Amino acid sequence: MNVGAMNDRGVLAEMGRRVQVYRLNLNLTQATVAEKAGVSRRALQRLETGEACTLSTLIRVLRALGKLDALDSFLPEPGLSPLQLAKLRGRERKRASGGRT
Repeated sequence: MNVGAMNDRGVLAEMGRRVQVYRLNLNLTQATVAEKAGVSRRALQRLETGEACTLSTLIRVLRALGKLDALDSFLPEPGLSPLQLAKLRGRERKRASGGRT
C-alpha cells in the first residue's frame, strides 16, 4: 500500500483499520483494550474508524496491543549523512541552519 499517495484521511483510515485488525487478531474487545490503554472506548472507536485522534491515544493503544515497537519502523532513529559527519568532526548537531535568502 502506498500511503505516500494517500491524503490525510486515507492514512488515518488505514492506521485505524490496522489497529482494529491487530485487536481482533488478539481476540480483544474495544472495552478491554481501551481499559488496558487508559483511554475511553470512544477514543479507541474514533481511532479505529479513521477519525482524528491524539498521538498519545495512538501510543497508549499500540502499547496495550503489544505493538509499540512498530513505531521504530515507522520513524527510525535518524542518522547523519557521511558529509554531515565530516563537517561536524564528531560534534552533535544542535541547530538547523534555516533557509538562506
